Amino acid sequence: MNRDPAPRHPLAQRLIDARQITDALFSIVKPEYLYERPIRERHRIVFYIGHLEAFDRNLFDQRLCTLPAFSASLDQLFAFGIDPVDGGLPTDVPDDWPSLEVVRGYGQQAREQIDRELPALNIDGEPPTDGAQDATAEQLLNVAIEHRLMHAETLAYMLHQLPLVWKVAGQGLGEGQPAAPLESRTGEPDQAAMVKVPAGSTLLGMPRDSGRFGWDNEFGELRVDVPAFEIDRHMVTNGAFREFLLAGGYHQRAWWKDKDWAWKESEGISHPAGWSQRDGDGEWMLRTMFEEMPLPLDWPVYVSHAEASAYARWAGKALPTEAQWQRAAHGAPHAASGNFDFRSWDPQAVDAHPDNISAFGVEGQFGNGWEWTSTLFDALPGFEPFPFYLGYSANFFDGQHYVLKGGSPRTAQCMLRPAFRNWFQPHYQYVYAGFRCVRA
Repeated sequence: MNRDPAPRHPLAQRLIDARQITDALFSIVKPEYLYERPIRERHRIVFYIGHLEAFDRNLFDQRLCTLPAFSASLDQLFAFGIDPVDGGLPTDVPDDWPSLEVVRGYGQQAREQIDRELPALNIDGEPPTDGAQDATAEQLLNVAIEHRLMHAETLAYMLHQLPLVWKVAGQGLGEGQPAAPLESRTGEPDQAAMVKVPAGSTLLGMPRDSGRFGWDNEFGELRVDVPAFEIDRHMVTNGAFREFLLAGGYHQRAWWKDKDWAWKESEGISHPAGWSQRDGDGEWMLRTMFEEMPLPLDWPVYVSHAEASAYARWAGKALPTEAQWQRAAHGAPHAASGNFDFRSWDPQAVDAHPDNISAFGVEGQFGNGWEWTSTLFDALPGFEPFPFYLGYSANFFDGQHYVLKGGSPRTAQCMLRPAFRNWFQPHYQYVYAGFRCVRA
């Protein structure tokens, strides 16, 4: 579907590269299953084939360039995803969606329109002054690139939920890259190891005049004085979380908040998503993207915020605040070694990258799994929504989404910046998200 613009500005090239990543993801799914809905709270897969192209077309039209409409109905149909709250779920059926031929034809035409215009754009120029446009070309291209790369991650965890026989093993980016355990490993990581972080201040967000790209919720600065605390050296592992499960953690009311317990009971949840017990010997298994395997005890556990919070209480600890997490990450080489940038489909041992370490000795905060915090997602001081994407952050300042920090194996390297803030609802189990605990 690519028609490469030439000469290529680096941002134009990055957009093309991002397209290749999402195209490869769709190739994982056997065509007859592209109208399935792997996660009930999300759209069917076919929506995202159209959405990524519609988003770029709608974003660029009349801002970067003029893109004559050729299917206004599809521009609208594929404009926005969904994030249902309080049990509201989509009710569409496969026949409600256009044919795959129509959807792919729309995407190809949208790309061709955009690619014809890219070489002529004044990407490095000053913001327009005619009042008709509201952002620089550089900013809009960064939005398109990172929006697509975010979906490359959300699509991965969606496709992760598909039955294995619906997928084509070995397709897509990152396949065939095994975990990289430490050569010196003598057993599971020490889950009792905690690191002392002295009292001090930390800065959330970044200044609007920094000259760096960021999403609207990253701008504005909040300096927080953080009292001394201890934090887990590594993320909580599958092995450690299994101890919580075997101790009856999912059945003991004391460890759960009221809403979390009600959710767990109503949904019949008794273990992390992706875990199952093998018939016969009862061994715990983990479903990865392309296979089921015995539960790797040294990988980070991926769970919902509700499950992470319950574990933390059981362990006599708590989830870190966003400020504590940021303070603990001071000095970490977030763009150095680690399990991120689509290098692997799966996590690695939590201590597989000892050089991915903060100034205080906290390991692996960037990559290998997002990390839940106890902080509700909200605006930083001086928040201003993007005028071309008013609802990107503001729609989720609702007291029902928690901040996550760090990044996962399927997080693009450009989004490992310390200011980046992810967010999800507390009962959503499917994100590549784990946690570590703190103690005052």
